[in-house]
Amino acid sequence: MTLRHMKIFVSVYQNSSITNAAKELHLAQPSVSLAVRELEEHYGRRFFERIGRKIYPTADAKELYGYAAHLVSLYETMEKELKNNDEIGTIRVGASITIGTHILPELIQRVQTRFPELKIEAVVNQSGTIERLLMQNEIDLGLIENQPSSDAVLAVPFMEDTLAAIVPKENPLAGKKNVTLKDMAGYPFLMREKGSAGREILDACLDMEQITVRPAWESSSTQAIVQGVAKGLGVAVLPYLLVKRDLEEERVRQAFLRRPIRRNLNIIYHKSKYITKSMQTLMSMCIDGGQELHREEERNEKAND
Repeated sequence: MTLRHMKIFVSVYQNSSITNAAKELHLAQPSVSLAVRELEEHYGRRFFERIGRKIYPTADAKELYGYAAHLVSLYETMEKELKNNDEIGTIRVGASITIGTHILPELIQRVQTRFPELKIEAVVNQSGTIERLLMQNEIDLGLIENQPSSDAVLAVPFMEDTLAAIVPKENPLAGKKNVTLKDMAGYPFLMREKGSAGREILDACLDMEQITVRPAWESSSTQAIVQGVAKGLGVAVLPYLLVKRDLEEERVRQAFLRRPIRRNLNIIYHKSKYITKSMQTLMSMCIDGGQELHREEERNEKAND
């Protein structure tokens, strides 16, 4: 098997089409079909089911894709490293909602100041989606709000984040210290959607304290939840970075939890990924920027003691 076979397989898998893969690779369609057939004969497995005019990847194809995508990526990285001295090219970064909104823009600006010809492509989505994109080699680095679920993904903490309990301005818990989650649960709870990193950690904390909460609201929009709290419709626990401005502008008030809910924000990458100099720079800047933001949070907490 050759790298050419792997490149063709990856393209066919991603496009779910022999025809589209041939166009993408600027090859004749019979050449693409032959390469796929040679792969299947070599490994003695069927990688695509052909139903009508469409093809569908089998379970074996999904297994091979995890290896093939990283082999192709490693080769492309080698080419870029040797030809371009790593200062031009593209880094593909994925970030969760909180990180993508409040941390990633400044990080990208800093890296591009250092590497003006380097292009950074960004995707912002839920942490689980970012990990999936990393596994499929559709991004090079991820910045997420929880621990990765796959053993093939390595994580490096770059800052500690706090979840803030927010309440309406006139709520009895506003500004109060030593508030418990049981106190919060006495009011309608407005929550992020299931699957979001913030919701997962909040659900885990509620379970640990054996508190059952039926959300009055569930939303993928943090601002929708903040607006609901501001209008007196309930309370919420959200990442501090997402509600910092709303607290500063007093749209809502903070209730200070007796047991602060903290979590690590992580840089993730595939264990088979070659880390280039510019990727290392981005990771270092994440750590430096995270430490500065964490110090800012600590100053805020001391000011409210």
